[in-house]
Amino acid sequence: MKEKLRRSGLKIMASLIVLVGSLAYVMLVAVLGGSVGFVAAMGVTVFGAFGIAKALGEAVSMSWGLIIGLTVGLGALRGVLRYVEQYCNHYIAFRLLAVLRDKIFGALRVLCPAKLETKKKGGIIAMITSDIETLEVFYAHTISPVCIAVIVSLAVFLFVGFVVGWYLALVALLGYLTIGVILPPVYSSRMKAGGVKYRAQFSSFNAYFLDSIKGVKDIVLNNAGKEREREVDRRSQELLDVTKGVKHQIARSSAFTEMFVSIFTIAALAVGIVLVLNDLLSIGAMIVGIVTVFGSFGPVLAISALPGNLTQTFASGDRVLNLLEEKPAVTPVKNGKKIVYDHLNVEHVGFSYEENAPVLQDACMHAEKGEIVGIVGASGCGKSTLLKLLLRFWEKKEGAILYNGVDVDDVDSDNLLDNVTMVSQSTYLFDESIADNLRIAKPDATQEELETACRMASVHDFIMTLPEGYETRVGAMGDNLSAGEKQRIGLARAFFKGSELILLDEPTSNVDSINEGIILRSLAEQKKKRSIILVSHRESTMAIADRIYHAEKGRLTEEHANG
Repeated sequence: MKEKLRRSGLKIMASLIVLVGSLAYVMLVAVLGGSVGFVAAMGVTVFGAFGIAKALGEAVSMSWGLIIGLTVGLGALRGVLRYVEQYCNHYIAFRLLAVLRDKIFGALRVLCPAKLETKKKGGIIAMITSDIETLEVFYAHTISPVCIAVIVSLAVFLFVGFVVGWYLALVALLGYLTIGVILPPVYSSRMKAGGVKYRAQFSSFNAYFLDSIKGVKDIVLNNAGKEREREVDRRSQELLDVTKGVKHQIARSSAFTEMFVSIFTIAALAVGIVLVLNDLLSIGAMIVGIVTVFGSFGPVLAISALPGNLTQTFASGDRVLNLLEEKPAVTPVKNGKKIVYDHLNVEHVGFSYEENAPVLQDACMHAEKGEIVGIVGASGCGKSTLLKLLLRFWEKKEGAILYNGVDVDDVDSDNLLDNVTMVSQSTYLFDESIADNLRIAKPDATQEELETACRMASVHDFIMTLPEGYETRVGAMGDNLSAGEKQRIGLARAFFKGSELILLDEPTSNVDSINEGIILRSLAEQKKKRSIILVSHRESTMAIADRIYHAEKGRLTEEHANG
């Protein structure tokens, strides 16, 4: 499906400018520094023109010493002000990029985990890296140049009009309007689709390439390397073709702009000659006017060159703003009721991700502290969805989920996560030490607390066999550990957190029978201290459950109780 901008370019720019906020004063310094600096740069050639006019006999009131001094002084001033302008622009850009990244991470925290399940991780990485970097062009090389172009063009128009002649000033004004106002929207409209397509292709390629890296082991084991390589090459070629198209449009736009600069330069020269021939202007005044006009197209040229970068900037800005404005699946409950978990009742709960496609229907169950409750059923019957509803990752459509008689929608979100934790099917471990991965649940934990939790999960002895024990790095995505070892560390992390209710989603799905036995024994030993809801499609896993619910077609049926 063809990706389109949800907002207009002007709306995107307005939204990005609003983010400048308290840094507006720095932007003002950059604009003033850039404007005065460019005028100073023009002054070097203008006062040189005054010197030529004086040599030609024009009545110039300035002395030669003053003309030379002003020329040299303005050149030095230009260097200082150029530095000030660039420093301010990049200061704002990099400060705002940090702010934007913080906002994006904040938005991801709010959207997590429900809304992120449908987003490609590579696309998110591209947004945090490439899209944010693209916005640097807007903050450092767009806002200030546009303001500078307006100020300088107006100053030149008035200077040429009052000092030289209004005919020449009108030619310059027509050039500014054509190059800086008329042409950029035309270029932008032509390049808009290409810029949006480029950002979409880049994000898609990034996601696919990251996916290939993460799954490289399975690609090799299945001898699918050649096929994957061909697909990477195909997507890379598509991205290259889109890039070439964008660059071609930029080159054409630049060529047309240069052509119009030449046209208006020749026009200014022709008007100056005609005015001299008709004794409406002296040669010296014409030289001053022509030199001023010739040197004044720099700022509007900068504006005309913007569409090539802005098309990608708009696409990146639109994607970032989409994320920042996206509504979470649930709104966190602040200052809600506080509980200390004792029991859970699920009463007639219904839920669906899409209309007319119910995942849960009239689901009922209960769990008491000190027992293991099993939920067994085939894949896709709503088991994992129920666990997500218990943590309020999604909002139930109907029914009630009651903790100690308090509906989950009324429980303070932080308090809920203190009382309830979940170990998912695949435990994610960061590329840090085992101790650091465990301390995610409790940053100030002692070594003794770490070891106690790991003994509960029957993983302490294994950790002590590693070269550096608890300080052993697990590798990227936990690749240095087996699936069973990762699951036991994830279980230790859940024990370590100390939650009164632990939700386990297929905790033995990726392990062999030996590791399954170890994990189940660990769970059985912990049930006196807390409640455990155990979800699995394996009937054998239910051997340790005190009560079992069978899930089928979104409904739960209590089957039997053990011992």
